[in-house]
Amino acid sequence: MKVSGATFVRNAVRFGYPVKESIRSILPICDEFIVNVGDSQDETLDVIRSIDDPRIKIVTSRWDENLRQGGRILSQQTDIALSHCSGDWIFYIQADEVMHEKYLDTVREKMEIFLPIDEVEGLLFEFKHFYGSYYLIKDERGWYRREIRVIRNNIGTTSWKDAQGFRLAGRKLKVVHSGCEIYHYGWARDPRVMAAKQRNLDHYWHDDRWIEEKYAKGFEIRMRGVVAFEGSHPGVMKGLIEKADWDIYRDPKRRRHFKRSLTRKVCAIFDSIGEYRNYVLLDANRLQAKASGHTEACSHT
Repeated sequence: MKVSGATFVRNAVRFGYPVKESIRSILPICDEFIVNVGDSQDETLDVIRSIDDPRIKIVTSRWDENLRQGGRILSQQTDIALSHCSGDWIFYIQADEVMHEKYLDTVREKMEIFLPIDEVEGLLFEFKHFYGSYYLIKDERGWYRREIRVIRNNIGTTSWKDAQGFRLAGRKLKVVHSGCEIYHYGWARDPRVMAAKQRNLDHYWHDDRWIEEKYAKGFEIRMRGVVAFEGSHPGVMKGLIEKADWDIYRDPKRRRHFKRSLTRKVCAIFDSIGEYRNYVLLDANRLQAKASGHTEACSHT
């Protein structure tokens, strides 16, 4: 089994993307890693080169500024990275996402188990969204809790809309749950860098007039739905966290509004009723039994 890692990035230094940590977090289980580096106005390319690993393969691209509606440019850049992957599986990770080392063996094992089962087209991951700090996370509806980050290669899968998920010939992918989490640090930045990053990102969804109106009164970090993070960060993040000289305080003991708290409990019970799902979740136990049967059959031939 061969595993390809893939990501795209542009202006990582300027906008505070932890892309080096992102790549390093899953590199141990990858046989190659494709990094699509866009035409940047900073030292992004040097940062990627500094990883200095023979598995890293850099491709460069120029961003089409005409593709700025609906985040389409992000999907295009994702597809460029995917097109260079040669593995059986592709582990796609965005430049502000990191996986904890405790999950590496599990993900690799899931890839091996389901590789013979063509019905499985990808692996699904839970998401933890850090917000305003490395010690706070967003915990409210409206923030996606699951996304596909491992896809089967060479079946025609492409990035969907703004590169948040994937589709195959327009339909949702059939996936099993990986049992693992992705730590999303997209909103865990110095507030000044966060404002610049978010304004730049909005550029790929909206026109200039919309952006000027939105940011006329400045940029606001909204603390609603934020709770204290309890747990450990991925080891690769240690250096960045130690250097952080900013933080946004929120009392973790502060209770949520009763109605919102009750809504989240109901959603948990019914597996998030009304949640948008860009995937079809398969019965992993059934398929794992099928995979075991396939392996046993092969051992007797």
